Amino acid sequence: MGVLSADAGRSAYTAICDAVRDAMNGTVDAVATAPINKSAFARADLPWKGHTDLLAHLTGAPRAAMMFWSEPLKVVLASVHVPLAEVSRTLTRELVDDIIDLTARELPGFGMSAPRLALAGLNPHAGEDGLIGSEEQRVLRPAVDAACARGVNIAGPFPGDTVFVRAVRGEFDAVIACYHDQGLIPVKLLAFGAAVNVTLGLPIIRTSVDHGTAFDIAGKGIADPSSMIEATLLAARLAVIRHGRLSSVSSLL
Repeated sequence: MGVLSADAGRSAYTAICDAVRDAMNGTVDAVATAPINKSAFARADLPWKGHTDLLAHLTGAPRAAMMFWSEPLKVVLASVHVPLAEVSRTLTRELVDDIIDLTARELPGFGMSAPRLALAGLNPHAGEDGLIGSEEQRVLRPAVDAACARGVNIAGPFPGDTVFVRAVRGEFDAVIACYHDQGLIPVKLLAFGAAVNVTLGLPIIRTSVDHGTAFDIAGKGIADPSSMIEATLLAARLAVIRHGRLSSVSSLL
């Protein structure tokens, strides 16, 4: 228990594959996953860095994105498990366009008929008109302008140190963050244990916890199940919205 092994990584992979198969063929209405250990995946020679890219592969989804859903703040990540030094190169115009459109398309399934979106800037002060980085002028602002022309209600890019505050105060329904920690620090600060990881862009409903495997406390009886409970409840609610029914967990609602 709590020890990294290739066997554990392979077992987790098999469980995910079984759950996705059941969701794809309609045996279950939704999937709520526990966390996986990326190092265990690597020891099992599995090429995926996390659930999101594996789920996209298994379902054939052309583009998937990680969203963290909480009562005070909803955040979508443009890039996920990418080293910070590689984020700028990862944020291509094609990627940002796809994430914006995916977010606008998927959020109505969460009860938002016309979601108001904001895009966070990558650099301090959102680049300060090119004085502190060029990504905002080269990629992010043109992507926002093009999305607005397509009818998407999105604004930005805004400085990352203020855009989340504006969203929490009700100005935006969701924020698209440029990289992992930019989006997850405010969510976990406000709602750790109550936030839910949702994968956008899949043909199935998938939710998960907002934390990792915490091998350091395995077997101690002190793990907090709150996020797993919230993930299961949100999966159930989304299943009702999408399917109008639940196969076995209607008592959770």
